Amino acid sequence: MSDIEARDGRLAESRAKIVAPFQLDDSMRFYSPQDNLDALEHPRVRPFYEYVRDAYVPNLPAGRHVALFIPCTKTKPYPLSIEHRRVNGALIAAGFQPVKGGPDTAPEPEWLDRLEPDEDPAVLAVTPLARNGTVVHRYVVSEPMGLVPYEFVFRWHGEQSPASAYDDPGLFEHRGTAVSPWRPDSTGTQAADGSWRWGDSEKAAYVEVHNRLTEIMAAEIERLRPTYDAMIAWVAPGLTHRSFMMAADNRSSEGIPGSRLVAGRRLQYVSVNDRVPGAVDVHPTRIEANEALDRLLARLRKEDPSTTRRAAQASYARGGGGATPLALPEMLDTLIALL
Repeated sequence: MSDIEARDGRLAESRAKIVAPFQLDDSMRFYSPQDNLDALEHPRVRPFYEYVRDAYVPNLPAGRHVALFIPCTKTKPYPLSIEHRRVNGALIAAGFQPVKGGPDTAPEPEWLDRLEPDEDPAVLAVTPLARNGTVVHRYVVSEPMGLVPYEFVFRWHGEQSPASAYDDPGLFEHRGTAVSPWRPDSTGTQAADGSWRWGDSEKAAYVEVHNRLTEIMAAEIERLRPTYDAMIAWVAPGLTHRSFMMAADNRSSEGIPGSRLVAGRRLQYVSVNDRVPGAVDVHPTRIEANEALDRLLARLRKEDPSTTRRAAQASYARGGGGATPLALPEMLDTLIALL
């Protein structure tokens, strides 16, 4: 039996995604859409999203308030990931500075050693960021946590946050590993190259958990919306986080499927913006992404005039290396302009 077929065989890989001294909660490993459905009732997940949905009150200084939704990452806590460090670094380089916070928002001192020599330690700050009266309050779009206020990515109620204790590759079908073959409801099949394909149970569970998560996030956003002057989702093209946010009437033009065929039935995706119309501005748009790719190609050709567009597209897809396109300098220029 291969590791992918045995849940215990994936434990070491999951534990490696959590940066010490924090630790994985072994019960919070969600490897398939079915696992994600179960996760919504997990004793560390449900209380968290219910708190954000029903009771959480942001502590923000006076100013123009912008809620910025950015994707979760496999590395946890999220601020230690390459992607978050680049996003946060771009904000800091643009003049945004952390608002003074309490002791529970401080990173572990040893995490500073993970930074590159030219990185500002403020990239690990989890309090809101402010510049000239604009206050950017970050949230992480997480499956299965819903929306994670950035001040809770390290700790929650004085303990390691559940948002830094889980592993959830289970909604990323394209990776070929988002299955749980040990489950009795698994219908995944293995291809000749060893990758896995979703069956009807996985597909149906994906649509259901997609829509249940957007219901949770929409309730959070609707309650918190009066706090903010703007809500911006900075979510990568082609990934589930974008599908969570994009309204039905914009999905086709942005290349996002609006439904899924499962066992002969067409199941519809319902997004946050379908539930709370106009609540969240979703970026980068397809036009913004294409313009960023053009700027990336121009930069790469300054370094090497023989660079082809295909080579630039490959660099774009990797976010310049180890990330998504959201982390590219050319893309981050767009984000800063939006703020």
